[in-house]
Parts: sequence; C-alpha cells; structure tokens
Amino acid sequence: MSNWPKHDMSFLGGRRQRRLRRTGWMRNMVRETVLTPHDLIWPLFVIEGHNERTAIRTLPGVERLSVDLVVEAAKAAAAEGIPALALFPNTQDDRRNADGSEAWNPDNLTAQALHAIRDAGVEIGLITDVALDEYSSDGQDGLVRDGEILNDETVEAMVKAALMQARAGADIIAPSDMMDGRVAAIRRALDAEGFDHVAIMAYSAKFASVYYGPFREAVGSGSRLIGDKRTYQLDYANSDEAMREVAQDIAEGADMVMVKPGLPYLDIVQRVSDAFDVPLFAYQVSGEYAMIRFAAQAGAINGEGAMLESLVAFKRAGCDGVLTYFALEAARILNA
Repeated sequence: MSNWPKHDMSFLGGRRQRRLRRTGWMRNMVRETVLTPHDLIWPLFVIEGHNERTAIRTLPGVERLSVDLVVEAAKAAAAEGIPALALFPNTQDDRRNADGSEAWNPDNLTAQALHAIRDAGVEIGLITDVALDEYSSDGQDGLVRDGEILNDETVEAMVKAALMQARAGADIIAPSDMMDGRVAAIRRALDAEGFDHVAIMAYSAKFASVYYGPFREAVGSGSRLIGDKRTYQLDYANSDEAMREVAQDIAEGADMVMVKPGLPYLDIVQRVSDAFDVPLFAYQVSGEYAMIRFAAQAGAINGEGAMLESLVAFKRAGCDGVLTYFALEAARILNA
C-alpha cells in the first residue's frame, strides 16, 4: 500500500502532465505532429471512355475515372492544396500481353491522363508508377519466362516506360517493381534524354503483402495474377533487408524513398527516417483504407477519426508525406 498521503502530489515536484491537455487551444499549441493537405498524395485510377466512373467493390468511396474526370479530380485536389497525384491505369484486356508492352505506348492511359492534366493547366505534381502488372497478361510486376521473374530484362522494360512517362509530362517517376538496379538504370536514361529535372520516388521497401488486394482489383491485375510476388517483394518478417534496399536505391540516385504498406510497417518507417536524410513517404495501401471504411460502415469505429488518426501516425513515425485514398476527403476536413 502506498505511503503517499491521498491527493499529495508533492512527490511529482509540482508537475501535472494533464495541464497541457486541459483545453483544445492548449493541445493545439503544444501539438508535436501536424498534418496538412501538403502531406497528402492522392492515387487515382484511370479508365477508358468519357465521363465514365466505375465503382470498386473492395474500395468503397473510390472510383476508376475516365481521363476527363481525372482532370476534374486534379483540379479539386489542387484547390485543396494537395501537392501531387499518383496515376494508375486500368488497362483494357486487349492491350495486355506477356511483355507488358502497353507500358511504353505513348498513347496509353497514363500518357493520356498526363497530357490532359498538363493541357488543362492544373498546377499539381504528377507521379507515375513504373511496373508491368498494370499492363501484363499475367499480373506480375516483371517479365516472366518459364515461371521465372527476369530481373535485367524487366529493368530494360522499366526504362522504356519511364522515358515515355517523362516525355508525356510526369514530374516524378515511381518504380514499384522491386527489381535490382532499376533506379540506376532509370536515372541514367532520364539524364541522357535531358530529363535531369524529373525526380525518382523509389518504392524501396515494398513488402509482399496481403494488403494489396483491393488495388489489384482496381487496376485489373488481381484476377490474372499467376503465382505470387515473393521472389522480388520483401519478406514481411525482415527489417534489416528493407534498410539495405533503401540504402541501395539512394546510392543509385533515388530522390525520395517509400515504404509500402504503411501502418503495419511503421517500425520500418521510423528506422528509415532515423537512418537516412532523404524525403520519406509511405503508401497507405488499399487494404488499409478498406479496413477503415468497412469498419466505419459496420459502426465499429468513427471513420473520420480513424482516417485522421492513421494519417497523423505516418507523420509521427517520420514520414514527409503519405499516399492515401483519403487524400481529398482529409484535405477538405483539414481546410475547414
């Protein structure tokens, strides 16, 4: 039993921690981590057609948009202070093949969206994904021969896709394929063609995760995936390996690095933040988003509160920004 007299706080030296939490204005004044719309990147899914939008069963509240509607979404994002969009195409079945050659077609959906946003004069950054899963007939991020994912041949394909995207107006190239050496190869190719101003945001610590399911439905790769991606995406049990991947991408010329998925990997985010002095981003992936949405729909949690709490967690762990499907919704709340 304690020997301290009841209500006697003198042993604390007069410090009452709750003083700093007593009022809203005090909490605002001493808040350590601040989330703003400038911290958010909004991923968008692009489809064929005009004035077309299609729902995604496993991503409530997220839609695939035709190019004209992507332009309108870009305007809405820019108006709320969101600095950049990340574009992902849902490629038509008849344009998919084993080589993923639609990835470097100068008239593919990504290129169309880039040109349209640029032509509309929207002041917003444009980030493009470099991987083959959105274009291949097998759903893999790399070229497949006899069941093997080919590294160097895939890197050659990534370079062609990256150059096409830069020519179409991409500001940031984001290779997500996790092949060895792809950052260096893309950097050399961009510089050689005069795109030294185009940055690289490397998916450096991308783990083999079950949390990508809704994304694969959104881009149309999930149902066609043959095999898995564990020979190139990171084992989710490993953190030291993730650090080596980040170090290699930085050495090869990455301007920014990313951890993916997000919330289940905040320990990786913090390690990267502590160890490296480069801008760091995390992707709050589709499965994370879906869990919050579905839990909110079931009445299990406050959806808006969970959204904001999760986004602040990324900043608190050391992220400079977050790719999130909540971006526009969160930005409007933060601006209110």
